[in-house]
Amino acid sequence: MRRGRWATLALGLLRLCLAQANFAPHFFDNGVGSTNGNMALFSLPEDTPVGSHVYTLNGTDPEGDPISYHISFDPSARSVFSVDPTFGNITLVEELDREREDEIEAIISISDGLNLVAEKVVILVTDANDEAPRFIQEPYVALIPEDIPAGSSIFKVHAVDRDTGSGGSVTYFLQNLHSPFAVDRHSGVLRLQAGATLDYERSRTHYVTVVAKDGGGRLHGADVVFSATTTVTVNVEDVQDTAPVFVGTPYYGYVYEDTLPGSEVLKVVAMDGDRGKPNRILYSLVNGSDGAFEINETSGAISITQSPAQLQREVYELHVQVTEMSPVGSPAAQATVPVTIRIVDLNNHPPTFYGESGPQNRFELSMNEHPPQGEILRGLKITVNDSDQGANAKFNLQLVGPRGIFRVVPQTVLNEAQVTIIVENSTAIDFEKSKVLTFKLLAVEVNTPEKFSSTADVVIQLLDTNDNVPKFDSLYYVARIPENAPGGSSVVAVTAVDPDTGPWGEVKYSIYGTGADLFLIHPSTGLIYTQPWASLDAEATARYNFYVKAEDMEGKYSVAEVFITLLDVNDHPPQFGKSVQKKTMVLGTPVKIEAIDEDAEEPNNLVDYSITHAEPANVFDINAHTGEIWLKNSIRSLDALHNITPGRDCIWSLEVQAKDRGSPSFSTTALLKIDITDAEVRRLRYMKKSNFPGTTKPVSKPKFKPKKPHSSQGLFLHPHYEIALFNLSNMNPYSRVFQGAAQAS
Repeated sequence: MRRGRWATLALGLLRLCLAQANFAPHFFDNGVGSTNGNMALFSLPEDTPVGSHVYTLNGTDPEGDPISYHISFDPSARSVFSVDPTFGNITLVEELDREREDEIEAIISISDGLNLVAEKVVILVTDANDEAPRFIQEPYVALIPEDIPAGSSIFKVHAVDRDTGSGGSVTYFLQNLHSPFAVDRHSGVLRLQAGATLDYERSRTHYVTVVAKDGGGRLHGADVVFSATTTVTVNVEDVQDTAPVFVGTPYYGYVYEDTLPGSEVLKVVAMDGDRGKPNRILYSLVNGSDGAFEINETSGAISITQSPAQLQREVYELHVQVTEMSPVGSPAAQATVPVTIRIVDLNNHPPTFYGESGPQNRFELSMNEHPPQGEILRGLKITVNDSDQGANAKFNLQLVGPRGIFRVVPQTVLNEAQVTIIVENSTAIDFEKSKVLTFKLLAVEVNTPEKFSSTADVVIQLLDTNDNVPKFDSLYYVARIPENAPGGSSVVAVTAVDPDTGPWGEVKYSIYGTGADLFLIHPSTGLIYTQPWASLDAEATARYNFYVKAEDMEGKYSVAEVFITLLDVNDHPPQFGKSVQKKTMVLGTPVKIEAIDEDAEEPNNLVDYSITHAEPANVFDINAHTGEIWLKNSIRSLDALHNITPGRDCIWSLEVQAKDRGSPSFSTTALLKIDITDAEVRRLRYMKKSNFPGTTKPVSKPKFKPKKPHSSQGLFLHPHYEIALFNLSNMNPYSRVFQGAAQAS
């Protein structure tokens, strides 16, 4: 019993010792460039993207227990990485910047649940070309004298790049290749190029653009180069290296006859060519004045010392010298300029126009219109004069008014000239357009400041000549008159105008040509009318065409054409060829009656037809326009016709009227006898008439004794029907035909 209890106790102690002997996990070592292990000697480029898997922690546990990974940072530092505790994958969670932080300290640890092993590691951040050069100590301003020797250093620029290696190296160059300056590419020293010079008077400031460029490097897998620019302002300092300069050259002065001694003639102005620090200027006369002129040494004003009447020359050529005085009072640079002074007459007389009796400002003459081209206006006697001398007496002449009609000679005058006016455009000198031509003569001085001038009016009264032809207001005239117009009737009035005046403007009219013999024209008024004996007939001649002439007293004339149309009047009734006509009508075929109206125009010569009398009235129809007559549609055979007429005869008498459409209207009637048959009967009649062999002689008609006509009425009776007719010799257009009842014998 006691032995078993000790055995159990010994087994428990053994187990406890074994538990206390659990070994700690550990990281695998890694070499340079390895990304798996304990992060020893690990480095990372600063341009690594956030979120990148950059490393894997790797270790083991001796007992093979599961392990976990951890990473931590100093509380004052950034947590740059995160780790997957199971797989040990380390991820970049914040951007890297070598220029701000070139190494990162971290504590990595591995644990098996019971044991924790921690190590401190340093991760190096390697450089990427992510910084651009930057100029320091800006702005850059340099002040240099304009006479600085070529090749001299004038300024130094400095730019820094915080990258390392080639990305941190900086070189310099100028943006403008044509600049007078150059820059040392390594030091940034700016110097004046060899052979170049500066000139304050030409350019006081130069702006030089300097570019700083790094040596390039890798960034995010690509080669990149960064640069920066700056401007160096180079101010040029003036030095005394330029002679004085005269302003406002060339210099001309004038002395007039009333100029007083001591009067200023003109002023010369000079200034130091060095504008930055100009010296004091003094003026002096070198030669040419002959004591007649002097100059103020400080102002440059030249004055006359004598009376103009005492001067011996008309032109003086002076030479004025200007001298710079240095700050210490010694003469420095000098310059000379010529000055021309002319002694001139005083311009106190304007040009003046003269006539035969002295000064005159209005000239008049009369002349015929349309004078020959180039003719001189001889009625004008004009002289122009300027009493001044030399250039003051030179002036121009011109005409002001209607352009291009006249020309004045001469156009330039010195002192005095006779004025001649010549015709330039004869056509424009037209009495009918303008009875008076008015223009001005203008004389204006040429070379004087005052430009004195004067004017004179020239008035030309034009005289009329017979230079126009009478002109009709139309090239042709159209008139219409009725054919029944009596002799002496007015037809049309023509009008022609001659713009000339007096007898030359009087117009005489006449007519001529085929057709003019029936008409007359009033020679003064132009009224055309018919001859007193003329009888017009539109049916004979409907249109007349002739010419009318308008002529002035010298035989100048123009012609127009006259067209006269006669208006038709309804003066003819329709006429049948015969007053009694006979027609044979074959059943089914119409017969036609025709009347002619000799009027010239419609509607007077249009004829309408009608049956004015027939008994019975329901046998025939007539076409009102063509005059065709046919049986009514209900009568289609001779038997049907015989049923209407008990006498069984087929000869009918109709009264047909022809009426025109004129106003008033005329009509005429004719008696039409129609023998109605059919085609077979007509054939037999034709055979009988021709006595063809083998034909049967038609049975003769029974003879009937006609009744005695009534003497008072002049009637006779038809053998089969009692049809009373008026004696045709006494018929008038309105006679009627009466049919009695048919009685067979």
